Amino acid sequence: MDSILPMATASTDVEVPASDYDSDPVTAWAADVVRGDIVAGPHVRNACRRHLLDLRDGPARGLVFDLAEAKKRIDWFETKLFLNGGQFQGVPFQLHPSQKFRIGSLFGWKWAETGLRRFRRFYDEEGKGNGKSPLLGGIGLMMMVADGEPGAEIYAAAAKKEQAQVLFSDAVSMVDQSPQLSSRISQSGKNPVWQLTYRSRKNRTDKRIFKPISSDKAQSGPRPHGALCDEVHEHPNRDTIDMLERGFKFREQPLLVMATNSGSDRQSVCWEEHKHAIEVAAGIKQDDTTFAFVCSLDDGDDWENDPSCWVKANPLLGVTVTHKYLKGVVDQARLMPGKRNGIARLHFCEWTQSVRAAIKREKWTACQSKIDLDALLSSGVGCYGGLDLSRTRDFTAFTLTWVLDRTKDAERLASKTWFWTPADTLLERAKTDQAPYDLWRDAGHIEAVPGERLRYSWLADAIASICAKYAPLEIGCDQYGLEQLQEHLPDSDISSRMTIHPQGFQKRVIDKLPDAPEGEQEIYLWMPHSINMLENAIYEERLQILNNPMLDHCAASVVYAENRTGHRMFDKENAFGRIDGMVSQAMSVGIALCRERVRIASPWDDPNFSMGG
Repeated sequence: MDSILPMATASTDVEVPASDYDSDPVTAWAADVVRGDIVAGPHVRNACRRHLLDLRDGPARGLVFDLAEAKKRIDWFETKLFLNGGQFQGVPFQLHPSQKFRIGSLFGWKWAETGLRRFRRFYDEEGKGNGKSPLLGGIGLMMMVADGEPGAEIYAAAAKKEQAQVLFSDAVSMVDQSPQLSSRISQSGKNPVWQLTYRSRKNRTDKRIFKPISSDKAQSGPRPHGALCDEVHEHPNRDTIDMLERGFKFREQPLLVMATNSGSDRQSVCWEEHKHAIEVAAGIKQDDTTFAFVCSLDDGDDWENDPSCWVKANPLLGVTVTHKYLKGVVDQARLMPGKRNGIARLHFCEWTQSVRAAIKREKWTACQSKIDLDALLSSGVGCYGGLDLSRTRDFTAFTLTWVLDRTKDAERLASKTWFWTPADTLLERAKTDQAPYDLWRDAGHIEAVPGERLRYSWLADAIASICAKYAPLEIGCDQYGLEQLQEHLPDSDISSRMTIHPQGFQKRVIDKLPDAPEGEQEIYLWMPHSINMLENAIYEERLQILNNPMLDHCAASVVYAENRTGHRMFDKENAFGRIDGMVSQAMSVGIALCRERVRIASPWDDPNFSMGG
């Protein structure tokens, strides 16, 4: 998780100079951000702090900030380029202060020994509508025209040809609107233009090109001076980026620019680049060739209710993105839960686990409660279990659900979930899953079992201990590993209460009621039905859930797979993170509510009952 990284607030280890935008707009903006005079997110604050630290410490590493070059490049943008589209059509490209910081940093920082540019990679992540594509188009034109690189090749790259054409079209429009550029740059093709060509005045054989390329039409052999990759979160793999970077060996100061919205796939190339960028900005990784500008909210920011944090994900708020527009987007997220994750990702830089929200966060949070388990125990209310026996090297989850009120279709429930996982591999998996399992272990939310794997004998004892105390009437179980577990259970009565709950789309009939109305004779377990009952209880706030951040993580990670008839099951393969707790929760609720037509007395009603038989 990003939140485990150190975040800059105000600087305590670097001198923050007075801000003078006329003399140095790059350092002035960085200083105002670090000082807190300009609101920015944690990773942008880190990037600004890094700039100030490098001004102090960079010379020792051979770095120098060429202020004159930085201002020259900013001036090139503002005097040569014009925007296009709607209200911005024909407007000179006046860089926003945050954009001046980016352009000035990219082209101003150099290696003192050679005078060549320091940065070879630039990762830019910000909310939709903040001018990423025009900025990339302008960078491409400037690298083609003003860098003086003989035979420069500039590529606009994206996952799909249509997306690559977006930023390239911005560049074409900038050429069309600039008398200086249009007189020197020729265009190949029409509707769409497929290549821009510039010929140097000093050397007519020096032909430089700018053209779009996509991963679905990727070709070998380019020798890019500039590679502009748009919407990196849509790239299916590293192929295009790696191909372009391999061609850098022919150039002295090439530049890879990656711009994107936040994504949803944490196994993607975009997530890998995102993580690298924020770690470089935070100083966790020393990489003097990467420049990062990653917009995000701070932990605890509530974009749905606090507009003051919007600017952290939208640095051009009030310029290209209006408050009125974002308010409308936020209202949509409230009214249409299925859109929330997409809005969080596109407009507020949240890396969401799926494009569509499986469990609405607000409803889940409303169900969290401090449950008095001893009071439940003394009340004699019956409970039901759900057991997800995962692989022995992962997590096993066990949920108990109490039925507080059996009113049909309005049942009130309460639940608690236990988690077990191997201790020896916990830290490794915490790193891989980007989740603080060690902190949750220390707080008692996860029990770490000694060794590299979960032993069935150990699990059997732990489950038996819980059952001895709470006496679940029935336990729904995944068939995987169940037979091995039952062999180790110290009490055969527990085993007799275990019922296989199918994990896929198949139904399992567990009882029949011959006197019931037609169509209601069968009592069955079916994961799509258990999921529906669980969701209904959550959204109607009829389920009290004992607080556990590991279970919150599972709820936030849920992704569903649907069959042709629209029924859903848990999709573990494509889930963002662990969902074991939600699987056990659904099975527990399914078992608790599937027998609503059958009266089952609690064993605690029998004064002679004991778990020992």
